[in-house]
Parts: sequence; C-alpha cells; structure tokens
Amino acid sequence: MSDDEGHTTGSGRLVTALAWTLLLCGLWLWGRGVTDVPGGTDGPATGDVLALGRDADPARLPRPAKPLAEAVPQRVDIPRLGVQAPVVVRGLDARGAVDPPPYDQPGVVGWYGAGPKPGAAGAALLVGHVDTKTRPAVFYRLSTLKPGGTVRVFRADGKVADFTVDDVRVLPRDTFDAREAYGPRVPGRAELRLITCGGTFDRANGSYTANVVVSAYLTRTTG
Repeated sequence: MSDDEGHTTGSGRLVTALAWTLLLCGLWLWGRGVTDVPGGTDGPATGDVLALGRDADPARLPRPAKPLAEAVPQRVDIPRLGVQAPVVVRGLDARGAVDPPPYDQPGVVGWYGAGPKPGAAGAALLVGHVDTKTRPAVFYRLSTLKPGGTVRVFRADGKVADFTVDDVRVLPRDTFDAREAYGPRVPGRAELRLITCGGTFDRANGSYTANVVVSAYLTRTTG
C-alpha cells in the first residue's frame, strides 16, 4: 500500500469517526431534550420507573437471526401493548438532535432515517411520545415491556422483522449516555431501540426527568 493510499484510508476513518461523534452528540442532546413536552402529568410517565437495568437471562432468549438487506420501515406493532403505529422518517432538528414526530401526531412512531434500517445490521432508532396535554401517546406503556416480548416491524420490501426485547432501561436525563443508550450491543447484529420520555414530569422545567430505552434484536423474519 502506498503512502497516498494509507493517507486516504486514514482520512476515511477519521471522517467516519467524526461523523459518529457528531451523531452521538446529537443523540445526547436529543436524549436530554426530547423530554421537553407541552404538558404532561406529575406522576410517572410510564408507570414503571423501576424498569431501570432490567436485563434478561441470555440463555432463555432466542438466538439472533441473520440481518436483512436494507428496507424502509412502514409500521411497528407491539402486540403486548396493543400498538399498531405508522412509521415516518425523522432527521435532526436545528440543534443537531434527533427530531421526534410532531406533537399533533401522538400515534406515530419516528425512525431516525440517517441511521440503520430496522432489520439491517446495526441499532435502528424508533422514537415516540409518551403523552400529550390531554391523553397518552403511542409509547405511553413502553416501559412495561419485559425481556422476551416481541416488537414487529413491517418493511417496504414486504418482509416482517420480529425483534425480541432483551433489555428495558429508564435513563435519567442528568446522566444520559448516548453511546450506552443507542450504540450496538453486539457487533454485526440487527438491533432496535425504542425510546420515549420516562421518569416524572417536572413542571418547573417543562420536561420529563428520564428516557425509557427498550433494546431488542432481530430473531425472525417472515414474508
């Protein structure tokens, strides 16, 4: 390999590292800022703050399935919660943080379109609101999910990707770690993160005190 080739390869790695760092920075801001809502209640956002750190016994969970080719998500179903929600593509807001769905669409789930697609290798991000000023939203009961539960993603290629929940956490916003929340757990595995507000609503700051982060991985494909 020539010096020029080495320089090019090194520059490419540097660009990739910088892009990843900027993404994590944006996700960190989002994790701290997505809890800002135009309303809410004084009680727990999801009714299960003690979900923090609830891990499953890996021996009791199914083996991961081979990652799929990339395809855009269209709908997400969570049978245990009765959720059947359309998925829309979301990007970054003016601050460089992930932009969740509009508050006037409480039944919609947002997918961070610049990241991995659900079913492909990597950790795909799905975000949704926990409530509005007047009623619960799509991810209101997200923290009540348990390891072993199913999250089903319907994709544009006609395939249905079944993910098995392996971890449910409530991460305080004051110590939010984007890499811990959103980074892949197992390299090369197809993973999913479902994120919403958690903890309690702080009226003084107009925001929730934590984020619920559900981690799941691909275990079956149909279609």
